[in-house]
Amino acid sequence: MSPDAPVSMRQPAVAGRFYPGDGAELARVVDALLKDAAGRHAGPLPAPKALIAPHAGYMYSGAVAASAYQRLHPAAGSIRRVVLLGPAHRVAFQGFALPSVDVFQTPLGPVRLDRETMDALGDVPGVITHDAAHAQEHSLEVHLPFLQRVLGAEFTLVPIVVGDTTPDQVADLLAQLWGGAETLVIISTDLSHYHDHATARRIDGETVTRIERQAVGSFGPGEACGSRPVNGILQHVSRLGYRVTQLDVRNSGDTAGPKDRVVGYGAWALEPSETAQLAEAHRRLLLTTAARAIAIRLSRNKRPEISLETFPNELRSVAASFVTIERKGRLRGCIGSLQAHRPLAADVAWNAVSAGFEDPRFQALTVPEFRDAELEISVLSTPAPFAFADEDDLKARLRPGRDGLILQSAGKRGTFLPKVWEGLPTAEAFLNGLKVKAGLPRDHWADDVKIWRYTTESFRAPVPEELFRTDPGEAKQAS
Repeated sequence: MSPDAPVSMRQPAVAGRFYPGDGAELARVVDALLKDAAGRHAGPLPAPKALIAPHAGYMYSGAVAASAYQRLHPAAGSIRRVVLLGPAHRVAFQGFALPSVDVFQTPLGPVRLDRETMDALGDVPGVITHDAAHAQEHSLEVHLPFLQRVLGAEFTLVPIVVGDTTPDQVADLLAQLWGGAETLVIISTDLSHYHDHATARRIDGETVTRIERQAVGSFGPGEACGSRPVNGILQHVSRLGYRVTQLDVRNSGDTAGPKDRVVGYGAWALEPSETAQLAEAHRRLLLTTAARAIAIRLSRNKRPEISLETFPNELRSVAASFVTIERKGRLRGCIGSLQAHRPLAADVAWNAVSAGFEDPRFQALTVPEFRDAELEISVLSTPAPFAFADEDDLKARLRPGRDGLILQSAGKRGTFLPKVWEGLPTAEAFLNGLKVKAGLPRDHWADDVKIWRYTTESFRAPVPEELFRTDPGEAKQAS
């Protein structure tokens, strides 16, 4: 665009209603929300590739949205483009609506649109220019002040209102816009609408589980008004082996409104498995949880009950884990989950007890063994289908030390964690060992072989000595 060309602009539609209309007051409010959110979350951590965040008025959902945006501070200087997708609330249409303007204005100043990228989408099926879809739409607008305060004025925006679409259509569009570290993707959605507090918590709890399990298409607009873009990004990241981490889940009855008619809100970080990690404090908490779960099983001969409310949101995320027990450098038990199906804290506690007492390769763990044991927790990314031409191609494309594999063939199935590379350091040894573990011959190969690949975030520590200073059964779950 020529410097002398007139600039077309979308004026804010909900300033003064959903958020303060005065620039100075808006900056103060957003900064306070971000500061409060940073105090509630452990860090620092790498910035995520994508966020899911709510779009209601700031007094209702601002604190939840801030839980997502505070994660961006480490990347504030490197993000140059924001792709923002939100649902259509006021205008019905099919496909994806782009605006024709050059700038979106907020009380904090102008946000420049990435016209070059938007114009390049003109030939994509379903993408239309539709200013009416943007004119009064709040699902994109309410995110802009957060972006302006965190990223400054240097980023450009690709704003997309999502109409009637399929997950595949959204995923395909996102694949074209995904980019690298310079591009941040944001999906705007609220959760359930206008139920009583108890009903909303139940419905939203089910939706949260489906989002974190990346169960594409398992929920619709009744569970999340932005279900179409949410399902689309889940479709996309499930192909990449991403981790979806819960940052905050509340409703308007928890934040500022009455409890008889609430709206639900959630915030999530979507991260490549290679860079996703837990805060060090959360790692320690999981290791302590695993050790205490085993201690209670030793003392009381039962599994402990986990109170999820005592754990931070990140550890309530539905995720899969393995717990490994080693003693004097030798394996003493290893049990885990390949598919995410319960909150991470609960999964770790369950698998810790199972590794100590239900691994069929070992006798039940004893107190003397437990005293000098070391625990390792591995948090799994979502297993992604692994395409290959033949066995040689599969071996050539494996990443020693990084890849965990699930192999399925002839009705049998097995898995190796990435740590198995320590003992089987070549692709051939690793793959042949996995076949044997699955109950297949070492030289087995067939057309029905299927492979899924995943990575792990692993961390370990000795069993805390403090567990033995008193009756281990009296140890309470960490909070």
